[in-house]
Amino acid sequence: MRTAWNRSLAHWAPWLLPGLGLVLLIPLVALARGGGGENYSAPSNNRDSGGEGGSLPIELIYWLVRLTFLYPHVMLPLIGIGVAGWYFYQRNLHPTGATRRAIQQREAEQRTTVSTRDVEGWVNALRLKDPQFELQPLIDRTQRLFLALQDAWFRRDMSPVRPFLSDATYQRFEVQLQLMKDQGVRDAITDIQVLDVQLIGLDQGQWFDTVHMRVRARMRDTDVAASASEAEALAAAKRASLESFTEVWSFVRKPGVQTRLGEDLFQGKCPHCGAPFNGGASNRCEYCNAIVNSGNYDWTLSEITQGIEHVRHYAHVDNLREAREADPALNLEILEDRASLLFWKWIDAQSHGTTKRLHKVAAPQAIDRLDEELGELRQQGRRKVFLECAVGGVITRGFELDPNGFDRAHIEVRWSARMGVGPANERPPSLPTVPQRWVFTLLRKHGARTNTDNGMSTNRCPQCNAPLTDSAAITCDYCGTALGSGERDWVLASAAPFESWDARTPAVDQTAFVQGPVDDVITDPQERQRLLYMMAALAASDGEVGRSERKLLELCARRWSVPWSNVEMALNMGPQLFTRLVQRRTPEAEVFLRNLVEMALVDGRIDRKERRMLEFAAGHLDLTDKLPELLRER
Repeated sequence: MRTAWNRSLAHWAPWLLPGLGLVLLIPLVALARGGGGENYSAPSNNRDSGGEGGSLPIELIYWLVRLTFLYPHVMLPLIGIGVAGWYFYQRNLHPTGATRRAIQQREAEQRTTVSTRDVEGWVNALRLKDPQFELQPLIDRTQRLFLALQDAWFRRDMSPVRPFLSDATYQRFEVQLQLMKDQGVRDAITDIQVLDVQLIGLDQGQWFDTVHMRVRARMRDTDVAASASEAEALAAAKRASLESFTEVWSFVRKPGVQTRLGEDLFQGKCPHCGAPFNGGASNRCEYCNAIVNSGNYDWTLSEITQGIEHVRHYAHVDNLREAREADPALNLEILEDRASLLFWKWIDAQSHGTTKRLHKVAAPQAIDRLDEELGELRQQGRRKVFLECAVGGVITRGFELDPNGFDRAHIEVRWSARMGVGPANERPPSLPTVPQRWVFTLLRKHGARTNTDNGMSTNRCPQCNAPLTDSAAITCDYCGTALGSGERDWVLASAAPFESWDARTPAVDQTAFVQGPVDDVITDPQERQRLLYMMAALAASDGEVGRSERKLLELCARRWSVPWSNVEMALNMGPQLFTRLVQRRTPEAEVFLRNLVEMALVDGRIDRKERRMLEFAAGHLDLTDKLPELLRER
């Protein structure tokens, strides 16, 4: 028999249930507004109160259960709607791989779209010095090289396209193929279609013109065992889904070079003298001795960038004008190609556990430091693992000049890889892809001059111009010239995570790193991921991640549009996720915290939740006392 209270409840149920439904939906609406990095502003969100958040009041749970028993035909559908809403919210919060790719493709389109007027202006600028230049042959050339490069990649032999690539670009593909071989896999691709090729940028300098070509394409792509035959690989690729992507291919050529229609490498002719060219490891014409991939005679592919990482402007380079006074031929195209070459040799050395391939291009102190690190791992029976390694950008940031000694060039490399440390004789473990931001410091004796004759062929002896071999000798294998000292060419002096470099290099203007109209690191999605992964690794370094810490990391992931599943993987990996984790109470820890403050201030203010995030990070860095000062500076 019903009580008077139950009869009253029955009378008010038609009005109470919709109201209760709205109450249950309030958290969903509030949380949805926080997605995509937007500010939390809904006062009805219980997690603003300073508690752990995310739980319903006990009274509400009581009435929810009671009403479900009394009116199951009404409450069960309502609960079903709530569960469905929560599911779709979670799906929006943690988008699927297909959704993320669609978002990235849209971002790539936005970054690589230009006006017809811009294209016409760039074409006219090139015609001023090269009246024979036409855009369509360049588009056709890019498409043809794109298809040839995919075929070479699939066959795991890049020699057919080597004459078209700068030395650093060629080194990149060689190292990537070797990394895949070490992993026991090969890339299987098929159904390659070029959808569109378009000129989207032109940079003109004294030594090189650079054209940026957008390539929109699609293909089927998957990994198979390295032992699989080409037929087996193609069959596996056929089962993969067809995916679209956007890349930016950058070609360099010396200003004033005249277009020679019908006389280029695709016709099997030297672009300088027109004589037959049959390729070869030296990339040198046997008739006129021209280095065909130097960029001095025809367009040379110097860089491939994913559309989502393409930037149209670059930050200020500190002391560049002063550096050019000592070396008038100094140009960033050759320097950055050299730095990219050294980066890939650095990756190759670590993945193989030996520095012998660095001996000709790295200073002794850099080799000694890396040898020490690799030696410790060998003693432990472990090795470094780099999988799916890719470079997002190579940008010169500044120079330090020493008229009585050696100059230094600081070059930032933004890259990513699935990386870690594992047993030497076991298959690499499953690893997350982690964005990295390192600064490579190159040194060269003051007064040394850039060899523009070699151009983008930067893997050569500065004395005899012969290609450098991978032998362990510290001298040229052809002429015996001592290498690695920096007397004649830039060599690797050190490589350090950005925070470590920033903390110890006051000579370079650090404000250049947060200036620039487009490639500001604070708005870079890769940089947001890197900072969040580092926060997760720091939280896990204590051995246990508390509930409140996990919730703050979830909040960061929502605000910075980083999939929570990736952050959880970073938590599980802990400190080993990074080669070097920021140490507490150090100058580099302050740099890291400063970057977090800049990230939180991207919208111009810091609210209560963002402050909690910063306090959480400052506590793990043992810099709680420094946080108020950093906030006042902003």
